[in-house]
Amino acid sequence: MLTADSCTTRDLAPGDRLDAWQRVLSRTFVDVEVTVDRDRPWAGELAAERLGALQIATEDFGPGTILRGARTAAADPRTHVLVRRQLAGTALLLQDGRTAELHTGGLAFHDARRPFRIVLPEPQRARILMVPRALLRLEERQLHALTATTVDEAEGGAAALLLPLLDGLVDEVTRVTAARREQLARTVVEILATVALERIGGPPESALWERITASVRDRLGEPGLAPQDIADQHAISLRYLHRLFQRQGTTVGAWIRAHRLEAAHTELALPGAVHRSIAAVAARWGFTSPSHFSRAFRERYGMSPAQWRRARSRRTDTAAVP
Repeated sequence: MLTADSCTTRDLAPGDRLDAWQRVLSRTFVDVEVTVDRDRPWAGELAAERLGALQIATEDFGPGTILRGARTAAADPRTHVLVRRQLAGTALLLQDGRTAELHTGGLAFHDARRPFRIVLPEPQRARILMVPRALLRLEERQLHALTATTVDEAEGGAAALLLPLLDGLVDEVTRVTAARREQLARTVVEILATVALERIGGPPESALWERITASVRDRLGEPGLAPQDIADQHAISLRYLHRLFQRQGTTVGAWIRAHRLEAAHTELALPGAVHRSIAAVAARWGFTSPSHFSRAFRERYGMSPAQWRRARSRRTDTAAVP
């Protein structure tokens, strides 16, 4: 049976199976050529779903070979990145002079804009995610270094944390409402970008961490700023957000409070802010209670906001005396 979202060769006449399978793979992913050993039994089943810019498919196929040649790649305008997560069996992914040997649990990226070959020596099962290149935010040299390299959670690092989370999100994304699907799909892409960055030698999660902390600094003055707001802004799950901060040895709340205090501490020392009340400075940086601000300030700096302001004022006056 063939539909827009699924295919199984089992219901087709033997002579029609290979052409039908090649057509459905080319329509679902990118144009490819499929070969099989006609003397060996093979089968193909595919279930795919598109979630905005992200496509998720589960493929059961093998033994056989999937080839995207140079001419095919040049003629086909699709320039997505495909991510293969091996669920069962073995696959060999060849691109850019490298070979990734994928076993159950392994993951590898391949670039649709360049030739690749996938060799399936036996029946196997894999999940393939197809993402527009731009969403991964990788430079060309980074993507070229990434393709056909194996990522495995057994290696530790960010992959050990993120690959199980990726699997859970992909499973969940097909079961929730349409509005929630869009958010989860963005989270999946964000995780893939982070895994890719670490695989090519970038600091774990550095790009995402820098984006999140920069945006939070811009929002320190919002009294109601909450972790869920931050997670939603960056299209990641709340649990993942908390883990990012934990990996930096802090929590979301503690990080926000420390940087609000730092901003207020700096402002209170400015000569131009001398006529601004301490309560106004506290409110400017997101503190809704002046008494809470004073307690937190004293705990952090060993003196009250008023004492700090007077101390800085005396230093400024002394420096001004000729």
